[in-house]
Amino acid sequence: MKKIGFLSFGHWSNNPSYKTRTAADTLLQSIDLAVAAEEIGIDGAYFRVHHFAQQLASPFPLLSAIGAKTSKIEIGTGVIDMRYENPLYMVEDAGAADLISEGRLQLGISRGSPEQVIDGWNYFGYAPDQDETDADMGRKKALDFLEGLKGEGFAEPNPYPMFPNPPGLLRIEPHSEGLRERIWWGAASNATAVWAAENGMHLQSSTLKYDENGKPFHVQQAEQIRLYKEAWKNAGHQREARVSVSRSIFAIVNDQDRYYFGGQGKGADSFGYIEQDKRAVFGKSYAAEPDKLIKELAEDEAIQEADTLLLTIPNTLGVDYNIHLLSSILEHVAPELGWR
Repeated sequence: MKKIGFLSFGHWSNNPSYKTRTAADTLLQSIDLAVAAEEIGIDGAYFRVHHFAQQLASPFPLLSAIGAKTSKIEIGTGVIDMRYENPLYMVEDAGAADLISEGRLQLGISRGSPEQVIDGWNYFGYAPDQDETDADMGRKKALDFLEGLKGEGFAEPNPYPMFPNPPGLLRIEPHSEGLRERIWWGAASNATAVWAAENGMHLQSSTLKYDENGKPFHVQQAEQIRLYKEAWKNAGHQREARVSVSRSIFAIVNDQDRYYFGGQGKGADSFGYIEQDKRAVFGKSYAAEPDKLIKELAEDEAIQEADTLLLTIPNTLGVDYNIHLLSSILEHVAPELGWR
């Protein structure tokens, strides 16, 4: 049994072929998509966060709206770039969104990836300390965020407050019990996957990672997951670790599917540079008739290692078509692979 969710990048553009012409289109359709996905039995609705782009960027209003209109589906991100965040303000936003959803938030965070502008976090008022990289800054903010989620008091109360204070040091409010245990780290390397385990975060591994040995993507990703699980065990955490992997998987069951994705079925891994000194391996897309798809996916080692699969979706094609894509996986692919 695997949890199956969708991951949307939330693109929009004034393009005649897009169902999402504006930011409002994307936001409102994201809510409708999550509601419809819950109805067909999808386990999770996850959203990417990118700044300075015509894509979803401010996750908490969206997650809160989805939480208010659904009752079962997990709601999350994949991932929030911590370089742009105020950790304590984020504790407030996350706590509120989690309470609205009654404890269904699954927040993916990370130190961030290359963005649309140079050092974009500077425009948000943040900069690394001296002798610190932006990656260091992102990880430090992540640890501050985790600390704030514990719900422990740390702030000295005003002796003359506007409203009466409870005794002792004050914590960030609202506090949502249990949210600290539902934070995921998006790891691009083996080392950061181990770091995530040591700090008690679940693991999100996407459709790319740093190339650390030249092996196929799914093999490297499976190795990363096994290192993560070993580190989690060694850390002695008293709860179960979770691991998600993202994949572009399209079951071709009609002519419309064939029109959109028929040319993607013979893809392969690719290698390139997402940063000047960081060679990465990008996983291939899967697109084929269900019987062929089942055989290909059965050989994906990383999917076998994960308990959660996030299906990347083409959100610009609209709610109805994306529900068709998700339904096709649930009906024609998942049962044969033991995911359902």
